Amino acid sequence: MAASRTWRRVVGGLLVVAVVGAVGGGVAWRMQKKSAEAQRAKDVAVALEFAPTDLTRVEGRALARRLPVSGTLQPLKQAVVKAKVSGDVRQIAVREGEAVRAGQVLARIDTADLEARLAERIGTLESSRAQLALAEKTRATNLALLKQNFISRNAFDNSESSYSVSQGTVKSAEAQVQIARNALKDAVVVAPLSGIVARRHVQPGEKVGFDAPLVTVVDLAGLELQALVPAVDVPELAIGMQVELAIDGFGERRFAGRVERINPSTEPGTRAFLVYVGIPNPERTLRGGMFATGHIALAAQAPVPTLPLAAVRVEAGQSYVWSIVDGKLARHSLVTGRRDDEAGRIEIRSELPAGMPILATRFDNLKEGAPALVRTPAAAAPNAG
Repeated sequence: MAASRTWRRVVGGLLVVAVVGAVGGGVAWRMQKKSAEAQRAKDVAVALEFAPTDLTRVEGRALARRLPVSGTLQPLKQAVVKAKVSGDVRQIAVREGEAVRAGQVLARIDTADLEARLAERIGTLESSRAQLALAEKTRATNLALLKQNFISRNAFDNSESSYSVSQGTVKSAEAQVQIARNALKDAVVVAPLSGIVARRHVQPGEKVGFDAPLVTVVDLAGLELQALVPAVDVPELAIGMQVELAIDGFGERRFAGRVERINPSTEPGTRAFLVYVGIPNPERTLRGGMFATGHIALAAQAPVPTLPLAAVRVEAGQSYVWSIVDGKLARHSLVTGRRDDEAGRIEIRSELPAGMPILATRFDNLKEGAPALVRTPAAAAPNAG
């Protein structure tokens, strides 16, 4: 009886082991099948298709160069009108922002002292003329006496010398009178040029000395931009080159200028030259002190290898392109050079295989080595009949 129960247990255990083995084998077979299917799917991944219009190639193009410039606008003509005489300011006839014409009265300085000085010098001149008349009369008398040998030659020479001195005294007095009259005239300060009053330095009632600033007048008809240009770019510059400028505050509006002058030496402590760009301003819309940025259009050089700007990508400061090599995507790092934004191209300084197809536009999620092919246009159907 015990032997029979033992046998049944052994048989039951064997049956359980057999069932478990069968189940485990089935699971393993199914997992192996799925893995093989996944591997086959991976091996037959769908290739990316690109149209011919999606591709480009390196081409030799002459790129137009643009030299960037920036700086502050300054009026070509401006004047700090200064006092030519000292005295109390009696009137300031203009204020900041007012337009003035050349010759217009800007200020008046009190003339009481100047008028008194003029009267004094006129009196001195009249006295000198009286002395000259007396010296002339004495000289004429002595000349007649000398001819009759009534006086010595030395006595005549003395009268001749007195006459010459009197002549010099009169000329000096006349000059002093003219100076006093000029000072009286200079007490009325006029504008040396037409423009706009930028600053009034004094107020009525203030006492000013000689050469003290009174009014600053600015002519906005022409402005100038002083820009520093690296020495390596100066040989390509020439007088008359066109400059396109954007001015702060004017949005997308652009202003035209031209290179008027180029400094013959570098600025102290730099390797840059000052270039002076003239900007016409007939409408007086621009003002001194505005900041401008722009570029000078340089002459195009010899053709260089180029690609469209859209074909070149930049990641972490490194430029690269995607190409199709042997039916797979390949990524090529490269070094770029000058840009021509108007033409939409960029210089390629790295060597790339001639005729290699390069993706001309941006595509996302591209992977190195992924299958890729170029879709050829379908052949035209033959004509019926």
